[in-house]
Amino acid sequence: MEILWFLIAVGMLAAVLVPYLRRRGGGGIRLVSPGAPDAADPADYGFVRQEELDVRVPGPDRDLMDVLDVVQATQEWKAASQLLAGTPEAGEVRWQRIQAFAGAASLELAQRPGAGGSWLRSWRLAAPEDAGGAQVHAEFLVQQAWRASGGVGAEDHRIILEEARTACAEAARLAPADPVPYITELAVARGLAYPEAEFDALWAKVIDRAPQHMGAHLAALHYWCEKWHGSPAQADAFTHAAAARAPRGSLLAALPLFGVFEHLPEITLVQDFYGSAVVSRAMEGALYAVHSARPDDPMLAHVRHLLVLFLVRGERWAEAMDQLRHVDGYVGALPWSHSADPAAEYALYRALAVAGYEANGGSPATLAH
Repeated sequence: MEILWFLIAVGMLAAVLVPYLRRRGGGGIRLVSPGAPDAADPADYGFVRQEELDVRVPGPDRDLMDVLDVVQATQEWKAASQLLAGTPEAGEVRWQRIQAFAGAASLELAQRPGAGGSWLRSWRLAAPEDAGGAQVHAEFLVQQAWRASGGVGAEDHRIILEEARTACAEAARLAPADPVPYITELAVARGLAYPEAEFDALWAKVIDRAPQHMGAHLAALHYWCEKWHGSPAQADAFTHAAAARAPRGSLLAALPLFGVFEHLPEITLVQDFYGSAVVSRAMEGALYAVHSARPDDPMLAHVRHLLVLFLVRGERWAEAMDQLRHVDGYVGALPWSHSADPAAEYALYRALAVAGYEANGGSPATLAH
């Protein structure tokens, strides 16, 4: 409950003081928001140009990128089917690839209404018993519901989610041991406001198949945040319980930081917010998780991206630069994916990190060491 009272207090303070506060340099109370960085150049550090940042994925997956390029260029689905057929069921990689294929089809449809994403429709028609195609279709419907409808409570939102629920059941029938259809349904549970008992039964199916699945825990966290109308209490309990049970090397130790992010006040008044005990503990847990995780953990980039935001806002420039060295080039993750222009949002925080790092004596030479 600690985070609940802390964030409520910050929110109440913001409501009272925001009209009277102005930004000012140096110390003292100020609004913490991305501002104009100094003249430091991120290119000096070998960072990728903003227009070349890949918004589709959080980190490199060359096989996925190659297949996506083929599918989108030819509108043929078989390469996608073959890739998923060779991707293990229980791991995070399959979930990420399912999301990437669904996201590509959703974006195509948005760009070319009525025509975009035709390869996915062809896939489902030509191979209705293909488990990978069924999973991509279910995730595609979920993304359509959240991105292309009137939002939570809207009739079209509910209709699409009901269709997604049916698609999840079909995907689960085709691959009973695969957790992905149930993880996808967690987003349906959020949108349709499943009763708690129904959600618990769904969550049990996920945990039975993949108890340490980070992506599943993130999807469940969204349910708890939505279920309790934005109250951090239940989400806080969920994230800390998962982190406490996490074995060494598991990125679930970073889950409390995602819980803090879900309930960040829209306006943060003082820099000390990011140095507070609640936020600091969540950040340290995430840093511990990053340092103890396998270098090839497919969820590692997700944690690093979120750390960039918190480290920059906390003015921990060197640590932010260290995370940027590992993730630069890809921005398909929180917190950037919440922005209308993920690449621009990421590039702004990157520029702020570079400026802060150099203002405190850092340079490309010192970062390399």
